Amino acid sequence: MSAIVASDMRIVREGSVVVEPSSFRIPTASTVAIIGPNGSGKSSVLHAITGLLEVDQGQLRVLGKTPEEALSDVAYVLQYMPITPGIPMTVREVVRMGRFATRGGLGRLRPVDKQRVREAMEQLDIVNLADRSIHQLSGGQRQRVFVAQALAQDHSVLLLDEPLTGMDVPSARVIDQIIHDEPEQGCTVVYTTHDLEEARSADYVLLMAGRVVASGAPDDVLTAEHLAEAYGLGTLHPEHGSDETVLDVIHDDPADAGEAFSRRRMP
Repeated sequence: MSAIVASDMRIVREGSVVVEPSSFRIPTASTVAIIGPNGSGKSSVLHAITGLLEVDQGQLRVLGKTPEEALSDVAYVLQYMPITPGIPMTVREVVRMGRFATRGGLGRLRPVDKQRVREAMEQLDIVNLADRSIHQLSGGQRQRVFVAQALAQDHSVLLLDEPLTGMDVPSARVIDQIIHDEPEQGCTVVYTTHDLEEARSADYVLLMAGRVVASGAPDDVLTAEHLAEAYGLGTLHPEHGSDETVLDVIHDDPADAGEAFSRRRMP
């Protein structure tokens, strides 16, 4: 069964095509990595799944519905979640906002809602931060809070935009564990990444370059030929007669050295 199905889907942003017609099927209860260079359309696919970007050609179905119809079943965590300055909010209050879709902004939380909030905070290891102001937290701690808010929602699909980028090691470990635990509860987790090893750890991969270059199991998608096409690497040569090919995949934003791919051995 497929959680997300795209058929010749073209995505438009502000009148410009950001993803050329592409087709793919994302399996239910799986981890899905979307990888590709900057500007390749990774985040645009996530935005289309939530209905934030228009699909002006072809079709996109999420849980068998249009993105707008499926929105209540989709939880989305941006890479940088906006925080309104000057508004005092504790960690617990931010996570509780994940239940507002069920209870309404002014509705009182029921015991089941409070339990979901507590469980989400335990999963992200932020119970000890419950009474801290969100403004006092580090970047990694804040991201864990917003992932907890997403988990507190009723959801069948979890979208994460570069969830491990710039994270401290403890936060990265916790969030990575969530990515791989959620499918056990029947949730489909879709995340964008620049990291080849993060993509290899997924069940399913979309390789982007302004369109879907390839989709499927990591070993089928992350081949030397596909990566060369997506990243414009040109001709690849075996190194010293080895059966393996070494790719030097350089991140296209030199200001973000932490995102650079190191030399990776490809099968």
